[in-house]
Amino acid sequence: MIVEDTPEPPEPAPVAAAADVPFAPAPPPPPPEFYLWSWGGNSSGRLGLGDTTNRSSPVQIGALTTWLSVAAGGYHGMAIKADGSLWSWGINNVGQLGVGNTTNYSSPKQVGALTTWLNVSAGRYFTLAGKTDGTLWSIGSGGGEATQGRAGSSPVQVGTDTNWSTFAISWYHAVAVKTNGTLWTWGSGQNNRLGLGNTSNAVNPTQIGALTTWSKVAVHSAGSVAIKTDGTMWSWGNNSTGRLGLGNTTSVSSPVQIGALTNWLNVAAGYNHSSAIG
Repeated sequence: MIVEDTPEPPEPAPVAAAADVPFAPAPPPPPPEFYLWSWGGNSSGRLGLGDTTNRSSPVQIGALTTWLSVAAGGYHGMAIKADGSLWSWGINNVGQLGVGNTTNYSSPKQVGALTTWLNVSAGRYFTLAGKTDGTLWSIGSGGGEATQGRAGSSPVQVGTDTNWSTFAISWYHAVAVKTNGTLWTWGSGQNNRLGLGNTSNAVNPTQIGALTTWSKVAVHSAGSVAIKTDGTMWSWGNNSTGRLGLGNTTSVSSPVQIGALTNWLNVAAGYNHSSAIG
């Protein structure tokens, strides 16, 4: 029997090299959207809704989606956009809106043209705002409150320091922490609210003690609460309603520790009370 050789299969045709395709990265996600809302009493246009009608439910202020932070004062509002611009609305009888006049505005109006604003806090008739360069600026009523005794309808720098970190203001005083952990206060000293061991007013920032371990602050009408880097919480001022959280109603003129816990994370204060997370 003759066996024929099996023919070898043909070589496969060469595969053409794929053409170089440029890498196309995925498009970046859209920026987050942050709307601005308000509700409550609306005298002097303090809700920023373009009118003076009270609202019992949240209503959006305009259609923008670029708001980052907001602060509510006694009769006005302040907010910062993602581009670093500062905006204000509401009553402006002493220039607390910072727009260079004393006209009330019922819709947000930009404060100057700067885009370097970082944080803001609103009080009774005044405002404090910090810039990205670490400077601190005050706007509005003077008279022993937290504007260094000066009234102004445009931002005025608080001293010359460039290391302000966080701050809070109430109707009558301000408390702030610098990047070095020191604690400072100014405004009306009535009711021991400044924590300086006396009831004297301070028109310039005055350091409370010498510690460098303060991290967060909150203020109520007649005193303040602060948290240290070790997680302890401290308070001072008028304590007639027990607002200091010290287990009594005794007022104190210097910081006193609240309990013995060391896991406090954040604190907020209203007119006559405080709340904290820990």
